[in-house]
Amino acid sequence: MSFLSRIMVLKSQAHFSAGVYNRFGGPSAGLAIEGSRKKKSGQAKSRVGLLIMGFMGVYAVIGGRLVEYAMKDQEVVSSILPPDRLMASRPDILDRNGEVLATDIRTVSLFAEPNKIVDPDEAVEKLATVLPELDVKDTYKKLSVKTSHFAWLRRQLTPKQQSQILALGIPGIGFRPEKRRFYPGGATAAHILGYVNIDNRGVAGMEKFIDDQGLADLASVGMTSDQPLEPVRLSIDLRVQNIVRDAVVNAVNNFQSKGAGAAVIDVHTGEVLGMASAPDFDPNNPQEGAKEGWLNRMTNGTFEMGSTFKTFSLAMALDSGKVKMSDTFDASKPIYIGGFTIHDFHGQRRWLTVPEIFQYSSNIGTARVIDLVGIDSQKDYLTKLGLLTKMQTELPEVKMPSQPRVWKKINSITISFGHGVSTTALQTGVAAAALVNGGKLIEPTFLPRTREQADQIATQVLKKSTSDAVRYLLDFNGYKGSGRVARVPGFGVGSKTGTADKVVNGRYSSTLNFNSFIAAFPIDNPKYAVITFCDEPKTGEKQYGGTISAGTAGPIAREIIRRAAPILGIEPKFGEGGSALLVSY
Repeated sequence: MSFLSRIMVLKSQAHFSAGVYNRFGGPSAGLAIEGSRKKKSGQAKSRVGLLIMGFMGVYAVIGGRLVEYAMKDQEVVSSILPPDRLMASRPDILDRNGEVLATDIRTVSLFAEPNKIVDPDEAVEKLATVLPELDVKDTYKKLSVKTSHFAWLRRQLTPKQQSQILALGIPGIGFRPEKRRFYPGGATAAHILGYVNIDNRGVAGMEKFIDDQGLADLASVGMTSDQPLEPVRLSIDLRVQNIVRDAVVNAVNNFQSKGAGAAVIDVHTGEVLGMASAPDFDPNNPQEGAKEGWLNRMTNGTFEMGSTFKTFSLAMALDSGKVKMSDTFDASKPIYIGGFTIHDFHGQRRWLTVPEIFQYSSNIGTARVIDLVGIDSQKDYLTKLGLLTKMQTELPEVKMPSQPRVWKKINSITISFGHGVSTTALQTGVAAAALVNGGKLIEPTFLPRTREQADQIATQVLKKSTSDAVRYLLDFNGYKGSGRVARVPGFGVGSKTGTADKVVNGRYSSTLNFNSFIAAFPIDNPKYAVITFCDEPKTGEKQYGGTISAGTAGPIAREIIRRAAPILGIEPKFGEGGSALLVSY
């Protein structure tokens, strides 16, 4: 029985119980008996009525006292879950190959019955020998309330701690069994899995998604049980996930950056095979991680993606039919508009073809191209590519992109090369996948999805011929342009760098960068897209420009592809020069 099916069964049981009550134990049964007695005699009715009134009076007094006692107990144990709730199961979470990512383990929690504690001072002193970090003052306060019948002292002990406390022989101390969530991989997939609270309820990530599917509602009404639930299988490949996390954690350390992130996406299904954001945290002990580690920068942080946006700008220009690959544009001098100067970082100071605009990452050339597309069409294309709307996926932590309230010509120009619109890294990767998979936008998923299922929900956003042209541009740049940094021999990597100056106090900084990088492989027949970023690096690979994208975000992608491509079953093809795409155009 699947996890969702079991939820439906439990809900049905709740409805059945309500039906049984209405049929056999509800008020209607009492009314039927009273009606039959009416028919026998009026005298009997009076006698029964007097008896009922007498019993009602007695029970009213008893009921009042019970309510009074219940209210007193509630004050003491209001934070205590019933034993069946403490032992309620959560489904295991598995990767696509059946490896366990999250599971329940049995544990015990320490409680006290203060009314049975003989000497609170002695009890606290003994407990502190086993639990050195015990809050002595708070524990003494709990144990000193002689009217209290229950108080938690420590949740989720280890077997060793339980054994040591039992050996102390303290009267009034006991243990309650419960379940604790355990993540074998620690921080490996922290931002995908999320974590649970002390009561084993999902707080973030896929754990919260599972609760939102109905598990939390059933738990709130006590309809869960300790019976094992059907595991929830994710699209994640644990082998790829380990590689992705290694790469981003190393980038934070090696490039002294504020943060880094990456994801590997199946371009034909939208499945995320690996995603990591650093700094991160250990979901086994989420409170011990720094607050910076809780932020999933891949889906819950928005950034200006820099020149990776030129890929989308040239794609929409080619798709509109207003621009051909052979067209040339004047990039010989800067553009002056509205008090701003648009210039090139790697200026060639001449007319450039469309592939050269991409190769040299020309801001001027891209601005000339987007001027032919028009503001309205540009906005429509970016919306179709999912870059201006909130990304739809299972993770609860997804941030809405930002854009100008009014698009003016200066906005259109800067957005064309990645300044003025902020998006999440993952949705940028998803849009990049649409550029190389034949022009189909497929919402990302962290659950398994077949290609047939993906085709049913896919939206055709570009012509296939446009997708072929974009693959050529990515391959061309990966072979001759800034993407050379991520070229892995044999695996045909097409790519684009993006270096964006960060906004500090309302102004673009000349020293702080947000670097992004998009790649697809094998580029002659893409199967996977990779998105990486490196936030505010202080150093980088000098031979590729140091702190810019080619020296930071690019190496992250190279490392991921180098290690993951063979695992994903991509057979290397070795030869001279670029791929067949470079020959065909």
